[in-house]
Amino acid sequence: MAAAEQILERLRDNAASYACGDFLAALDDLQRSEIFTALIFDRLKRKMEMVDRLRIETKDNWNQTFYLLYFRTLGDRLNQQAYLELARRVPYKAVLRERLAPLAVEAMLFGASGLLELYDDDRHTLTLRDRFAHLSVKYGIRPMNASDWVLAEIRPANHPVLRLAQAAEFFTRDEFVMGRTMGCRDEEMIRELFCIEASPYWRTHYVPGVASDEMPKRIGSFKANIIGINLVAVLQFAYAAYTDNEALRDNALTLLERLRAEDNRFIRAWREHGVRVRNAFDSQAVLQLATEYCAKGRCAECPVGRRILRKAAEAEAVQTPQ
Repeated sequence: MAAAEQILERLRDNAASYACGDFLAALDDLQRSEIFTALIFDRLKRKMEMVDRLRIETKDNWNQTFYLLYFRTLGDRLNQQAYLELARRVPYKAVLRERLAPLAVEAMLFGASGLLELYDDDRHTLTLRDRFAHLSVKYGIRPMNASDWVLAEIRPANHPVLRLAQAAEFFTRDEFVMGRTMGCRDEEMIRELFCIEASPYWRTHYVPGVASDEMPKRIGSFKANIIGINLVAVLQFAYAAYTDNEALRDNALTLLERLRAEDNRFIRAWREHGVRVRNAFDSQAVLQLATEYCAKGRCAECPVGRRILRKAAEAEAVQTPQ
């Protein structure tokens, strides 16, 4: 068996433990940057296809596309489809029409989610129910079932109830959120736009009808950073492709360089191999490597694997007499 084939076999056998990690860590900055850039475009292309599906669904309505993507990004991965379904049942045009009455927006989101059915009533939830009874008829909103949501083992700060309260506040504060999203250039602008505190009722409630110690229920900088990576940069990149706006495309890539890297098991595993992950640009690149190549044994196709195999083939050619 040729040396390159043996190396490929070893890479595939150990792909789950990132067998290429030591090689990647040993590359110089320019070589690593070339690989990360290829991975970033690979990842953004895949995410852009998801945005395009939402855009086509909304008949090229970019405000509604942003609205759907916001809800998809808002919560945990287990509830992505539930958040999307809710955003479809309570369309952005209905939220805009009721924007000057924040309680109405909260009523539409909570009523349509079906989540109020899980909790005891108090004055606030009874008001939400009454408002939803009227608004559901006005806008033809059909409520979801509470069972559509995955609530087990969800951290309180990431619970769908709190996320919906924050979303209601977000969409009542600014009519031009799509435009402001396109204008985000750094972490500070992301925090300013997305670090929203839920309405005063939620200061003393984690779930409806059950009072708790007073604490502001705000989207924190960690979650805002995730929104910056998975919503803002992705939407900028997709909209840039749609409008053929090269400057906006470059801004999306620069934004990733200015945002903090994610901290999860994938990133930590690469760092254990000595791979430098300096920012969100780098972390998104190694996430693409881990989830789309290593996890699927696609070592012969990925930018790192191809480089390793090319070096092996070159070395073999030098050693083989003509």
